[in-house]
Amino acid sequence: MAIADTSSITGSNAASAAASTASVTNADSEQRFLKLLVTQLNNQDPLNPMENAELTSQLAQMSTVSGIEKLNATLSGLVSQTGSNQVLQAASLIGYNVLSPGDTLQTTAPEDGKDPAVQAFAVQLPGTAGDVEIKIVDATGKTVRTIDAGSMTEGVNAVTWDGKDDAGNVVPAGAYQFKVAATNDGATVAATSLTFAQVAAVKQGASGVTLELASGKSIGLSDVRMFL
Repeated sequence: MAIADTSSITGSNAASAAASTASVTNADSEQRFLKLLVTQLNNQDPLNPMENAELTSQLAQMSTVSGIEKLNATLSGLVSQTGSNQVLQAASLIGYNVLSPGDTLQTTAPEDGKDPAVQAFAVQLPGTAGDVEIKIVDATGKTVRTIDAGSMTEGVNAVTWDGKDDAGNVVPAGAYQFKVAATNDGATVAATSLTFAQVAAVKQGASGVTLELASGKSIGLSDVRMFL
């Protein structure tokens, strides 16, 4: 009988073989295992039969593999469901203003005879600070307003700015930045600057769910400290 040369399995033949191998399901694997086990039992040496412990061990191994595969499938489903729930949760924030890390304030020109809109922002502290000073600087880096906020407690602390400089004059419309210096008994306390921005859209990406803000910034759900 002629034996075919296995080296001829190339190109499309190899691709077909690979596809055939990949199509083997978990059920097929279990069936093959059971057939091999029955064959092994039927052809065992009558003078040296398989011991119960060995048989039990083989069955336990197959059961363990099957259980792990089912567990992985269940976990994958839970992860997918969690991602969908996060998207729905994030979508409910569209149109709301969220408080998240940031240090930029945008002022607009006030109407004639009226005061400018009050700018609301916040400072988050890891612990109590006995002295907190906030400087509002313009695009050139010049300080236009210094706010002595006094003491602040651990957590998120609300701050407001009336849109005026130290002399009481309304500052020109535009983007400003605020810088926080917090100390407690002379020791520096790390402060996180927080600003409000409106959520414009929600996006699902490789890194998870992100919120697209009207300011053009993208943040994660874990970055949201408050919404209103």
